[in-house]
Amino acid sequence: MRDVHVRVVSPIVTRGFRKLADLKALEYPGISLSHAEIATGPGSIESEFEAAMSVPGTLLEIARAEREGVDAVIIDCMGDPGLRPAREISGMVVLGPCQTGMHVASMLGHKFSVITVMRRLIPSFENTAALSGLSSKLASVRSVDIPVLDIEVDLAATARRLVEEGRKAVEEDGAEALIFGCTGLMGCAAGLREGRLPRASTFPSSIPSRQPFPLPPALFAPAFPRARRPIRRHRKRN
Repeated sequence: MRDVHVRVVSPIVTRGFRKLADLKALEYPGISLSHAEIATGPGSIESEFEAAMSVPGTLLEIARAEREGVDAVIIDCMGDPGLRPAREISGMVVLGPCQTGMHVASMLGHKFSVITVMRRLIPSFENTAALSGLSSKLASVRSVDIPVLDIEVDLAATARRLVEEGRKAVEEDGAEALIFGCTGLMGCAAGLREGRLPRASTFPSSIPSRQPFPLPPALFAPAFPRARRPIRRHRKRN
């Protein structure tokens, strides 16, 4: 039986932000990963406006992945840009790390918190929780106030801010599981796992883009196609 081919689509145009080698390290038996970036769109996503600007390019890459025989797509952004329209145009499994991560985190503890990059993104996560039916499980959304493209400028400082906000989420907000609210935080989970937050169950990957990967390969398998509701085509008027 062949591996299930999952493509990770980064909805930004900043080349090199997501390295294929990092994704390959997340492969496991039965799942192989490939990567694509959009051709036009924002350099990073830190607002609803930038998320909207990324959708056309994201949909084009998802359509291309389906033509190339890819089995499933993961959108590499915690804003899940284009998730619902992607499911309209594609018969593949399409996952958004935020929606997926929230559902998994809700099974790991009574309540979970999201630690994201910028304060202005807080309403977006609250809206996603509401649309996913998980508002009652969301303890809080906190931010470290570090722009996406500055995350790796000083990783030690980024880690300190994550630990500070993570501790508040646990001790003040009652979170029992934590999700990083930006896929750019890949690799920053170690600080939260080294006993610094002993009372919290840090989300097993704590890395948004890794969250969907441990799901069973059967979920992605072409033998279980997702039902697609066809888009209604409007006739042109004469």
